Amino acid sequence: MDNQEKIKQGREFTKFDDDVTYQSDQDLNLSQPPLVKEAMGGYRINLPLDFETLVFNNDIIDLFYSRKSNRIFSDKAFSLKELSFLLWATQGIKDIRGNNYATIRTVPCGGARHEFETYLIVRNVEDLVPGFYHYLPLDDSLELLKEKVQIEPQIDEALMRQTWATKANVIFIWSLVPYRAEWRYGIFSHRVMMMDIGHVGENLYLACEAIGKGTCGLGAFDREYCNKLLGLDGKEEYAVYASPVGTIRKKEKERQSLTIKQKWNQAAEENKDN
Repeated sequence: MDNQEKIKQGREFTKFDDDVTYQSDQDLNLSQPPLVKEAMGGYRINLPLDFETLVFNNDIIDLFYSRKSNRIFSDKAFSLKELSFLLWATQGIKDIRGNNYATIRTVPCGGARHEFETYLIVRNVEDLVPGFYHYLPLDDSLELLKEKVQIEPQIDEALMRQTWATKANVIFIWSLVPYRAEWRYGIFSHRVMMMDIGHVGENLYLACEAIGKGTCGLGAFDREYCNKLLGLDGKEEYAVYASPVGTIRKKEKERQSLTIKQKWNQAAEENKDN
């Protein structure tokens, strides 16, 4: 298959075929898959949820304006509470509807299927040893899958030698559990899954900006290597998106803020003149 044929197939993937008659497993009354993945047997760490003690930028216009990808991080540690906020903001559960039919979370998702699991490669977070973790949103906890003291080489390989990412405090890696959405939407589910993971990534960007952190969503990562690191089978669950998160260097943050203020002041002056 040549490149043009692959491009054609990719374009077709972005379309719905409304002429197809299809019955999903939900239509066939087959059992619903679990809302979340069960714990994998790791040591549990309860996450703090008293977010009111964090310092936030609550100006929504400023958040939208200043949101950007960051690849330059300091070596200052995160607090566990800051990490907990980012986890909650991206996949936190607010409610469970029906008889365990659906979770209502902090991000939108087609049919409230929430077909993702959150894993972390932790390098520099207070109260957490470096290693690999799995987020358990139903009870607001993390489980330690494997401790790894020198974790930078694994980060470097997982993110395909993007060396700047080895300075991040933590790498978010989301896996896809496709049957959660396929059960309801079948052959129509896969395009929507890609839309859904975009919602998750944008929430991470805005949550980071709100507490003075930085992130950069990545499509370039070694999926098979990440699956192996996290113990995923690569078929019923596999890595689909990665995002390093770090503390922004003070000079870099000041430079960004100055640029934003200059633009706002310039716009204000132009409006005044008009």
